[in-house]
This record gives sequence, structure tokens and C-alpha cells, in this order.
Amino acid sequence: MGGINPKDGPVALCVGGTNRLTGQLAQGFWGSCCDADEKEVGFFGKAVLPTAILAKAHMPDLAQVAPAFNVESIEGHEVVTQRFARKVEFESIDFNKRFQATVPREYDPVALRELFSPGFLAWTTTMTGEVDFGVNDRQLWFLWRLRERGEEELKSALKNAGQLFKRLQGEMDESGINTYPPGPWHAGLEPFPDA
Repeated sequence: MGGINPKDGPVALCVGGTNRLTGQLAQGFWGSCCDADEKEVGFFGKAVLPTAILAKAHMPDLAQVAPAFNVESIEGHEVVTQRFARKVEFESIDFNKRFQATVPREYDPVALRELFSPGFLAWTTTMTGEVDFGVNDRQLWFLWRLRERGEEELKSALKNAGQLFKRLQGEMDESGINTYPPGPWHAGLEPFPDA
């Protein structure tokens, strides 16, 4: 009998999340998504409803470049910078106004600055809504705060997560970093192909 993580396999995506989808979530984007940041609503019979969607993909290639980072939307909620995190400033004033980026204190923020090109920084500021993204446990994660709950909102969230995935792979390609092609290994459904 095993746990949630297969032996010698990647850490499970979206552990414990409800309404989980795993596979190809958008064109060229393989991963898993689930409900996140739930809250109770209702007067008498309280229901627990999600306020965000969390999408993840295994990206050990990205984790080699930037092992851990967080980019949090400043819009509409309080950003909590942990004491063990180092704030990363970018050359884009628009990006710095919309997002706060951090890396753990033991990591050099220069690697993250070098990964994000001016084009990538400009693109991130065009995403609508409140979004957070980052890397931890060799996984790219993307949090989309819901404006409403419905099919179109889910499609928008997954489309933006897929675009982030593709753009980060493009950033690594431009830097000469070998990346895995999009596939079921990013969703934990198959082992990664040999590099």
C-alpha cells in the first residue's frame, strides 16, 4: 500500500484539492487543477465554495533555473512577505506595480531576474484578474482568483495557466536551457522522457 506520491515519482499535483482535473488542461498545457482558497457562504446552511483555481505542472527543468519563487498579485488583497523571503525587483515598473516577486533567502534573486525577459514581464501585466504564480517542489503553480464560478471562468484560468507555462518554457529556450516538450509527464501521468 502506497501513499499519494508514487515511489521515485514527482510530488503529487493539487494534493487534497476538490474538483480536480488532470491531463491536458489547455492546448499544449499538461498538468492538474483544483479548487482553492475556499470560504463558507450562506446564512443558515453554510456551503463551502472555492474563491480560486490552482493549476500545477511538473517542471523540473524550470526548477533547475529558479528552484523556488513566488509572484503575487498586489491587486485586491494583502501580500504577505515572509521573513525568510527576499523581494525581487524587476526593470519593469508596470510589473513591480502589479506584482511582488520573492525568492527564499538562500536563493540568489539574479537567477529570477535573468529568467524573466522584458517581453515576459510586459505579457504578465496583460493578464486579467488577480493571479499568483511560482515554483516550488519542482512544480510550476498558477493561482487564479475567481470573479465568478462557471465554465468560461475555468476556461480563462486554464488558458492563462497554459500561456504562462508556454512562455516560461520559451524564456528557458531563449536562455539556452534544455526543456522537456509539453506532455503527460508534466501532469504526472507518465515518467519524463530521457533528456
